[in-house]
Amino acid sequence: MVGHEGGRILVTGALGQIGTDLVQSLRDIHGSETVIATDIREKQGHPCIENGPYTNLDVLDKDKIFKLVVEKEIRIIYHLAAILSAKCEENSDLCEMINLEGTRNILDAAREFNLRIFAPSSIAVFGPDTPRKAPQITPLNPTTKYGMTKVDCEILGMIYFEKYGVDVRGIRYPGLISWKSPVSGGTTDYAVDIFHAALSEKSTYDCFLNAQTRLPMMYMDDAIRATISLMDEPIESLSSSRCGYNISGVSFTPEELVFEINKKLPNFVCKYKPDIRQNYADSWPDSIDDQISRNDWNWQSRFDLESIVNEMITNLK
Repeated sequence: MVGHEGGRILVTGALGQIGTDLVQSLRDIHGSETVIATDIREKQGHPCIENGPYTNLDVLDKDKIFKLVVEKEIRIIYHLAAILSAKCEENSDLCEMINLEGTRNILDAAREFNLRIFAPSSIAVFGPDTPRKAPQITPLNPTTKYGMTKVDCEILGMIYFEKYGVDVRGIRYPGLISWKSPVSGGTTDYAVDIFHAALSEKSTYDCFLNAQTRLPMMYMDDAIRATISLMDEPIESLSSSRCGYNISGVSFTPEELVFEINKKLPNFVCKYKPDIRQNYADSWPDSIDDQISRNDWNWQSRFDLESIVNEMITNLK
């Protein structure tokens, strides 16, 4: 068997923003046939995952998860299937079911078959009482349903690690910026939408956050590198932060992003029309302290705002 540690890798939510990039990166490293991409949706129109195996999978279908693990000889699962922040608030029951019960099913499979699991967290775990530069260890009192489910998943992961020895790892992702895949209902998605608008015929954008809303963000290449490097780290290197490591990229406001875009596209105009997502953003920190990730597994981001804008405009053109 060619693969990772004698087995294959399964990715849930493979058609999402992170999954599209992660599947391709894992296949580049381990070989196309080694990485099984799964999602509840059909894969048509997703060329990034056409070069390897794909199957439909609902993460609420525990029996199918177990069956896939056995049949495909899975050793590692990157569990990305989730409902994101803005959509979570629209349907809180579905959000809790997918984000929490789906994760529990994956962890049960890990317990049964001795798997390593990546279960991502988010800056949405932080609340209004978090310092503006969020430390690794701080009270987690989110105001959103999405944030609550991510806190619950971090706790659940630690329970499975401490009680059953399941090797669970996770990252608190900042807002992610990628040109390869469509956004899917996150509060930080303006930072992707804005590039499509800037390159459109109208070259205007109505931003759903106000001009001065500073949020932690990260270019997708950095996020994928962080994810894979954390999963490849020896288990002995990881601390009690293992289920929700802080990682930092770059923090900026919509106004600062527009200023940088205008250097390349001077005719682009952004108007600010905050909606309910402004409330979610206001409850999150301005920046992230990731010193523990730097100490535990040598994390270091590479992309600043200027290089992100250059990458996005070049690739979307």
